[in-house]
Amino acid sequence: MRIPSTQALRALVSFARHGTVWQAAEELNLTRSAVSHQLRMLERDLDFHMLDRVGTRVELTAQGRAYADDVRQALLAISGSAARNIGRGVAGNLTVSCAPGFASSWLCNKIARFTSAYPDVALSIITPRRLGEVSNPLVDLFITYGTGEFPDMESEHVLDVVTSPICSPAMVNRLGGMPEPQDVLRLGLLHLSDYEDWALWFASVGIDPGRAATGVVFSDMHLAYSAALAGQGIAMGDVVLSEDALTSGQLVRPFDQEVRSPKAYYMAVPLAMAGSPTVIAFRNWLRAERAQGFSFSKIPAQNR
Repeated sequence: MRIPSTQALRALVSFARHGTVWQAAEELNLTRSAVSHQLRMLERDLDFHMLDRVGTRVELTAQGRAYADDVRQALLAISGSAARNIGRGVAGNLTVSCAPGFASSWLCNKIARFTSAYPDVALSIITPRRLGEVSNPLVDLFITYGTGEFPDMESEHVLDVVTSPICSPAMVNRLGGMPEPQDVLRLGLLHLSDYEDWALWFASVGIDPGRAATGVVFSDMHLAYSAALAGQGIAMGDVVLSEDALTSGQLVRPFDQEVRSPKAYYMAVPLAMAGSPTVIAFRNWLRAERAQGFSFSKIPAQNR
């Protein structure tokens, strides 16, 4: 059997993670046809049936899922080995400001990989004073939530945010089920910073966006998340970061409709720090992790 190309293996891992060709294509910055071609060529090179066609959908067989998991582990090992060798000789201080949800859901669970690869970097991680803040002069690199437009900074996209209503099962049971989107207004809306996320979702399901301007507005998503868990209302949750809470049954998604936020997670680096060896090291490390696909602990279901 021929050794498959790295690009084909990355396409398989991304497809296994997302379950759709279009999401894999978006993550890898390829066309859908290119991803489909990679998957077909990979299956041709293997000695087992990897893909099932179900109508217009393509799904992995049990063997395909097992193989994809093995490939993911192998790619992580290769990436880790490269990082450990690149890291030798990089030394200095580095302060990273990270949005609380991204920090607690991902960065804090992976940071040992960076410190192992760059043992001579003295790393400090802080959270911003307010959501989207990128003006702290003591920070070398920001992982922030916003539009990607940061004056006098180099900006790099990290992760999109797709949201959908989430609440405790008790809230749904209280209504005897929620057959219509407008029923969310009966539960009490929970917001982060402003009414934008709910207004976008209302527009997507045919409800006047102006009706989103009601309910409680929180400055920190930890608070909105706690309120949702306690049955105090219904919040717009990041469907990636909330996966664990949804799987465990702590939270539920009453509707399938979801919207892509106009904002996303970005790396933002002040121009004066762009050439810093420690900053370059961290950016390269995060890019390598992103290339392997983000795996979240999702402890705070919708923290940002």
